[in-house]
Amino acid sequence: MKHGYHHGNLRQALVEAALALIAERGPSGFTLSEAAKRADVTPAAVYRHFAGRDDLIAEVARQGYDIFAALMEFAYNDGQPSALAAFEATGRAYLAFARKYPGHYMAMFESGLSFNAHPDLALVAGKARAVLEKAAEKLSEQMPADRRPPATMFSAHVWAMSHGVVELYMRGAPGAKSPFTPEDLLEAGIGIYLRGLGLLPPDR
Repeated sequence: MKHGYHHGNLRQALVEAALALIAERGPSGFTLSEAAKRADVTPAAVYRHFAGRDDLIAEVARQGYDIFAALMEFAYNDGQPSALAAFEATGRAYLAFARKYPGHYMAMFESGLSFNAHPDLALVAGKARAVLEKAAEKLSEQMPADRRPPATMFSAHVWAMSHGVVELYMRGAPGAKSPFTPEDLLEAGIGIYLRGLGLLPPDR
């Protein structure tokens, strides 16, 4: 028998149900009724907490960005032991997050959610971007001011590289195969990028 509204923490139970469904089918592969069934409540009970499926997915994404930002901050470790090591650690943290939290990752990056429709989502997503921008800014301070790229551009390039490695080589895009691990691909890509900026010696 399905339960009604009094389900303990029904809101979080629905988030967990959505996470499982997203991991299985993708963010567009399930209905709100299926999430309710997975959480063992009636569909009507869902609307006490979420206006619709997008609202539920947005909460999954919001929680994911919270986890992601915390992992990035932990990896950055206040720029220790060096600006370079801390910057490289944030790239590895991106891959680690995508590997460990696939449901959150898909809700965040593959659901097509609009930040304009979910301003709270934009706010928490900005926390994660800010960590990478801080890491990029600290590392780029080693460059002459007239050759220093904007931290937002610097971090965006590495974010795009990390995202591309995840989508193509970690999440199994059709036809995308590599003899190298995603971690090795990203490390080599970041190394080439940083070498091009003069932040790594040529022989590294």
